[in-house]
Amino acid sequence: MSTTRTTAALRRAGLVTALAAAGVLTAAGVASAHVTVHPESYAKGATDGVLTFRVPNEEDTASTTKVQVFLPTDHPVLGVLVTPQDGWTAKVTTSKLKTPVKTDDGTITDAVSQITWTGGKIGPGQYQDFDVAFGQLPDDTGQLTFKTLQTYSDGKIVRWIEQSQGGEEPDDPAPVLKLTAKGSEDTTAASTSANSSAQAAPAASSSSDSTARGLGVAGLVVGVLGLAAAAFAVVRTRAPRS
Repeated sequence: MSTTRTTAALRRAGLVTALAAAGVLTAAGVASAHVTVHPESYAKGATDGVLTFRVPNEEDTASTTKVQVFLPTDHPVLGVLVTPQDGWTAKVTTSKLKTPVKTDDGTITDAVSQITWTGGKIGPGQYQDFDVAFGQLPDDTGQLTFKTLQTYSDGKIVRWIEQSQGGEEPDDPAPVLKLTAKGSEDTTAASTSANSSAQAAPAASSSSDSTARGLGVAGLVVGVLGLAAAAFAVVRTRAPRS
């Protein structure tokens, strides 16, 4: 193999590696841009817990100025309370239930159906956690879907309302909370983690999340560089034999 061919092969290997790295990092960025609910699961009928809606800003030139989360009323979440957020004003909307819910404290005929946060700002490259406490989750369904609308300062509205069909994640998926069988150890751990996160300082939460994402991206980069080194080695070993 001539020097020219060797150089061309190395350039092709480098180009493939660069494209692979760009694809991996782009995919990681897109996956982290979805509005999500944490923890991912709770036990059916769980009481006195906290749900955290994480809203990242996926725009480069606009800020998020309004967030609307819609709570299901066919399987209502009871006893909803909103945690105050600096700079944000929360408006809670309740609706009449088609089917009242019987509890130990009586029959519930109304439940929160929508929470709207306005007045604050989530800048490019930032995210905001919105904490919502609940008194009781339903025990007659396997999951809860929280459709969400995210409004930007330039007027754009992203509708996080799509539900998964056939196991494939849609482009704009709605946050989904899985409800597991009562007594699940994993769910108990998730509940404990959620309560601990609610009590932690916001700065600590943000730092931990950033560190975790940074480590994940670093791991992807190391893997791609490993592929590049392997390709370089193969080309070099072929050159002397020719």
